[in-house]
Formats: sequence, structure tokens, C-alpha cells
Amino acid sequence: MEKDARISQWIDDHREEMIEDLTALCRIESMSSPAQEGAPYGPGPKKAMEKAMEICAGYGFDVANRGDRVMTADMGPETPLLDILAHLDVVGPGDGWDTDPFQPVVKPDGRIYGRGVADDKGGAVAALYAMRCVKELGLPVKGRCRLILGTDEENGSSDVAWYYSVIDPAPHTFTPDSEFPVCNAEKGFYRLTFRKTWAPETALPRVMELSGGFRVNVVPGQASAVIAGMDRNALMAAAAPLAEALGATVQAEPAEGGVKLTVIARGCHAAMPEGGINANTVLIRVLCGLPLAACDSTDALHALDALLPHGDYYGKALGIAQADDVTGRLTCSFTMIEFTAAGASGLCDCRVPVCANEANCKAVADAAMTAAGFSPEGKMIPPHYTPAEGTFIRTLNDSYEAYTGRKGGCYSMGGGTYVHDVPGGVAFGVVMPGTEVNMHGANESIPVEDLLTAAKIFAQSIKDICG
Repeated sequence: MEKDARISQWIDDHREEMIEDLTALCRIESMSSPAQEGAPYGPGPKKAMEKAMEICAGYGFDVANRGDRVMTADMGPETPLLDILAHLDVVGPGDGWDTDPFQPVVKPDGRIYGRGVADDKGGAVAALYAMRCVKELGLPVKGRCRLILGTDEENGSSDVAWYYSVIDPAPHTFTPDSEFPVCNAEKGFYRLTFRKTWAPETALPRVMELSGGFRVNVVPGQASAVIAGMDRNALMAAAAPLAEALGATVQAEPAEGGVKLTVIARGCHAAMPEGGINANTVLIRVLCGLPLAACDSTDALHALDALLPHGDYYGKALGIAQADDVTGRLTCSFTMIEFTAAGASGLCDCRVPVCANEANCKAVADAAMTAAGFSPEGKMIPPHYTPAEGTFIRTLNDSYEAYTGRKGGCYSMGGGTYVHDVPGGVAFGVVMPGTEVNMHGANESIPVEDLLTAAKIFAQSIKDICG
């Protein structure tokens, strides 16, 4: 397939408008929060949805609010042919940013920086401009292309589940919420939670409090603990080299009842734990290297260090490591942990391959946690798989190849997207292969040229699928 010069020129001519619209959306702090009337996921996601509706309506699309959960923008005749699913909610900013995460900026390196520029407001805007390109060029379409922008993807995707409970999906669906070329297989999920309680403790030195992680699907870049019975200088002398050996740093400051020790590492998406340095596992490993007193809280630390050790991205110590040819290796991310005076609780985000099941995954992890004195809970969600053969995927790959010069194909991933429960759905862009965007981490960014290329690819795909 040859690239369409009209599409390329139109997208290039609208570069600054794309940046302006993306910036307007990314200035909105659209993290999920408690429901309010008319805002089931909180005011931030609702505000982002309203802004997106305003932008889409301004370009002449038929726009609708669907239950305050998603918005739709339609182009073409009524017969549905293509749904494009993207989301406007984002994870929290976390720590370690070099710029204000909610004041997007294009730097001299050609990237735009800000929370959501890649995940997934950038994908939403690229898809919008692809539809606008097809519409304003007057390219013929014989069926409807619908852009569906949701507001709860980062917190369970109940928005799209509700939408598809009342409206049937189009024959073809893709989401620009991953990498190019085509992701036709997504791992399933196993969310393991665990708890342990203990009686009040007085032994010194000991961990009084511990906290790490802010979302289930984010490997934390920072975690902290309050240690009673240790001098700050002695604590730093013992902890700093342990953390440095793991690629992290520590800080210590006075706190009520002791010294607060903070680990600063590198956050990342829980589906790709190899890309970060987990502050939770670093902190626990550091604490296990301190001369803590023998007590229940100390025992819990050592048990967690044995079951979920630093650098074990695949659940080997937990006994659930496995892989298959379709979706690859199981990943295990220890994303949340809390110690109080009464006990501990934590959560692991595991992305499981097609070969995983209740018997070889959940039951094994439950048994290991139980043997260590923890009470485990959790459930498994099956994987998603769309066969690579077929006109739809071939069309997407043809568009990708035409505008990048790269070979198309299919791959699997550990991240879950809106199409996880949509039969025949795939993820398609918006990130180019090999491009690091720090999704869910500090300094999230994406090259502006990649967004433009993605918009061209999407426009060609819309033209060929709906035309």
C-alpha cells in the first residue's frame, strides 16, 4: 500500500492544533475520585469528558454523552463499521517529575511531556484528528466510524462495560492505547491481596509504619517506613549502601516515634515491571538488612522479601512463574504495601498468560501466602485473544507499514485495554515500537512526530475500513 499524500499533508498542516487540543485535555487532572451526582468517576474525569465533547462538537461531529461514563463522536452513515476506543482518565502523577505533570510542554527533544500525553489522551487526540482528516478531506465512507472516549479505564473499565451493555459493538474495534503494530492478545489478570495481623509490639528497633504504592497497576517509585529505636545517622549508614546496590536512593528524617526512611526508585506500569525499580521491594530488602528486633512485623518483612523479592518480575519465588507462545511470561508486580501497628496488607498485580488457570496460579500463590502466615484473596480474569488472520488486522498492518516503512505484525502484551472483553478487538498504537514513554511513571512523554504519524495511520485505516 502507498501512503495517501492528502492524508499526510492534512495531518502535518494541523500539527499545532493537535498539540493545542492535547494540551487542553492534559491540563485536566482526570484521576478517578469518589462519585458525585452526574460524575460517577469524580469531577476530574467528567471535566475531561466535557472538554472532549466540546472539542469534537467544534469539528462538526455528532457528539453524545452516554450516561456520564463515556462520550461518543460519530462520522459517516448510521451503519456501524468501526469503533475506536480511548480513555480520558489518567493515573495520579506520582513523584519525580521534572516539569508540572498537568502543564504539558513540548521540549527541544521534540517530545510533549505531561500526564496522559501517551496514556491515553494522546491516542484519543490522534484518533480524533484522523477522523477529522477523513471528514474534512471529503474521503468517501459507507459506514459509521465512532470515537468512544471513556473515563474509567485506569480503574476497571466499568464505563465501557456499561456502554456495551446497552449498545452493541461495531464489527471492528481498535484502541490506540498500546504500541504499534497490532496487539491481538492481552494477558489475563490475577490480583492478589493479602493481610496479616499481630498484637501490639514493644521490641526495638522495629518498623512502626510502612507505606508504598498508590495504584494497583503502577509499580511505585517511592515508599517509606518509620523505624523506632534507631539513630538517623546509623540508619542512613546501614540503609544507603543497600539501596544503592539496588539502583535506588534513600532519605531519612525525624518522624513521630522514630525516623522516617524513604526509598526513591523508579516507577513504571505494572504490566512491564522490568522497566522500573520497585520502591516497595527495595524498601523491604533494605529493612531486612537492618538489625531489627525479632517480632511479628520483622517476620512479616522477611516473609515478603522471600515471597516477592526484589527483581523477581515473574512470580518465581511465589511458585507461579509460567509462559506460553501466545502471550509470553507471567509478570508479578508488588504494587501496594502498608504496615500499621496492628498488621500488614498488600497487593500484587499479576498479568497471566493463556496457560495460567486457577490451579497453577491462584491456588499456588494462595498456598504460599498461607504458609507464610498471610491471608490471601484475589480473583483471575481470563486473557483476550483475537486471531491474527483476517481482513481487519491485515488492513491495520497495511496502514502501519505505509506510513512507517516498518514491517507490521501482531504481538501480545501484559497490559489490559478497553478491548479486553470486546470480541475481535485489538490494540493499535499510539506508541511506536521501541519508544519509551514512561507510561504511569514520572516524565511521561511521547514524540510529537509519532503522534502525527499515528494520526495518519488511523486516518488511512478509517478510510479503508469505512470507505
